Amino acid sequence: MKHGTTLFLKIAVILIGIPILAMCIFLVPGIANFAADMIPEITFMKYLVFIFLYATAVPFYFALYQAFKLLSYIDKNKAFSELSVRALKNIKYCANIISGFYVLGMPLFYFVAERDDAPGIIIIGMIIIFASTVIAVFAAVLQRLLQDAITIKSENDLTI
Repeated sequence: MKHGTTLFLKIAVILIGIPILAMCIFLVPGIANFAADMIPEITFMKYLVFIFLYATAVPFYFALYQAFKLLSYIDKNKAFSELSVRALKNIKYCANIISGFYVLGMPLFYFVAERDDAPGIIIIGMIIIFASTVIAVFAAVLQRLLQDAITIKSENDLTI
């Protein structure tokens, strides 16, 4: 594969991470304050939102790092290696973790949506769960295909 294609994808991975970083810096404090104002009975709501949103950012950035490593393996002609399978496995786990966090956090979305009378907040949480699940399934399928290709390649190497 040409280096330009993976360079484009590496730049895309970096550009995916920048808006999320900006959201973590600028938007999350506003969301936490909004949730604390909506539900004043729960005194630690602000900190709960902080922990929830930042905890989901960690596996997101780890998955981006794994995608960057996977593209580096492709550049080095190590696409069909156990390193690539491990990177895809880590991406799958990160997507499952994000999905699990949002499944566990749905009551938080529900409380805020109920108070603000905005069902769109629940839909945002469901979209994130759906997108993470799709990424996890896609990574699992690619992991399985890559593992099968490595097995076939090693069998062919032993035959010759």
